[in-house]
Amino acid sequence: MFLCDDFPIEFARQPGLGAPVWRGRAASGEDLKDFAATVHLQGGRLAALWGSDERQRHGGPSTGAVAGFRLHCVFGVSQGHACVSLDLPGDDPATLVYPDLSAIFPAANRMQRATRDMVGIASDGPDQRPWLRHGAWPADWYPLRHDAVHVFGMGVGFPNLPSDYDFVQVGGEGAHEIPVGPIHAGIIEPGHFRFSVVGERVLRLEQRLGYQHKGVEKRFIGMDIGRGAKLVGRISGDSTCAYAWAYADAVEAACGVEPPRRALLLRALMLERERVANHLGDLGALGNDAAFAFGLTQFLRLKEDWLRLNAEAFGHRFMMDRIVPGGVAGDIGAPALAAIVEQCGVIAGEVKKLRTLYDEHAGLQDRFLTTGIIDTALVRELSLSGMAARASGMILDGRAHRHEYTPPSPWTTLGVRPITDERGDVAARVAVRFGEIAESLRLLCVLAVGLPTGETRVETAPVAGAAGLGVVEGWRGEVLVGVQFDSEGKLARVHPHDPSWQAWPALEHAVMNDIVPDFPLINKSFNLSYSGVDL
Repeated sequence: MFLCDDFPIEFARQPGLGAPVWRGRAASGEDLKDFAATVHLQGGRLAALWGSDERQRHGGPSTGAVAGFRLHCVFGVSQGHACVSLDLPGDDPATLVYPDLSAIFPAANRMQRATRDMVGIASDGPDQRPWLRHGAWPADWYPLRHDAVHVFGMGVGFPNLPSDYDFVQVGGEGAHEIPVGPIHAGIIEPGHFRFSVVGERVLRLEQRLGYQHKGVEKRFIGMDIGRGAKLVGRISGDSTCAYAWAYADAVEAACGVEPPRRALLLRALMLERERVANHLGDLGALGNDAAFAFGLTQFLRLKEDWLRLNAEAFGHRFMMDRIVPGGVAGDIGAPALAAIVEQCGVIAGEVKKLRTLYDEHAGLQDRFLTTGIIDTALVRELSLSGMAARASGMILDGRAHRHEYTPPSPWTTLGVRPITDERGDVAARVAVRFGEIAESLRLLCVLAVGLPTGETRVETAPVAGAAGLGVVEGWRGEVLVGVQFDSEGKLARVHPHDPSWQAWPALEHAVMNDIVPDFPLINKSFNLSYSGVDL
């Protein structure tokens, strides 16, 4: 689609064994906007958007550097992903403006606002409210500009000032607001939820996130490949394997490295164990949120057994620091592989019994069915990916063949069967989780039994000025990591993108016309990451 000859953007295929990515440069903002409209018209989606400072790393306007700033947009298309960059020359605020993409892809709204907060390049759209900046730094100071490094280096700080937020207000007879958070009664991450309701019926939900912003993207600047791998695995702890693999793919593409076959299969094995662990925990929590505590205790028991075997086989319950650029950090022996196969059989039997219990429990089904619905049209409009999209009828899985899309190695030969449901409610998201556990258990047995011998890692040396993009189908959805090296082979820019960026707005739609007490259940059916978007 996007490779047609008559389009003004020329694309080149990114090298490497990762997901298929084509890279191109837009000559103008209008070209970028036209391309985005074409992608939308043909059923594509916005996968990620971020900005970068292209001036000399320790320079700025005073050094004579002529490069300015750059906007990066990644679109999901039928063949894979198209990464389009737009140069914004100079550093005059008047020149650092690009066309608003949120009218085409609503998911762009928060990404554009975050890009303005961090880099100082802005869309020309009407919504210019801050997203990540909560009064912790001045509005005209941008943390990801290279000359901002010197501000930190000199020990200059900023007062943490109060920051009002212009929530959208809903009027009308009987309408009132219920503010929830950012501090919650449970041990969960911080986020503010502003409900507009009539009685208990939700008319509108508006979120305010960013309370867990911790300067992760800033922290990457100047790191070497190894230190970057450790940090990226801690972006969102429940997706450490997905982030580590996406980062490794990006680095390998930039450096022209192909990891060994055994390493790729070990990565897949760890990713599927991560998927199962999260689905087990969430199915238990969903039962508990619907007053079925027995489900919570049983699924947490299974999850604990699962994590303990992770620790025995890989040295870490969540398998942190196991996936690295060039391959994996350690191998696994035959006894551990046998234990994995045996455990898969045990878990499959236990989960099958629990699924029957959930499906036949009238109280659970009463809470699950027709609650928190998002339909296929909304999934497309919001560029949703992953489990939530598949629960609304979208056959969208980066591990599986579909139409023009061929999955990356090692998925090409594994025959992944995407699990879908067309109902789009909590019950559908529960059903997809059950189905994905069964499919992952099958894949794990295939991987463990057929793991070939061979090397598990190759050396990966940075290439000055190179860039790469990695995309991995995590348990929550599509995880992307963009990597760029500076002239010294250090990390100049790393942008990790969580699928929660697109799914948080979907949650706002899912709760409409349901009642306030259903919100915790609907929220848990998505189980989105705060840390992954607050960065």
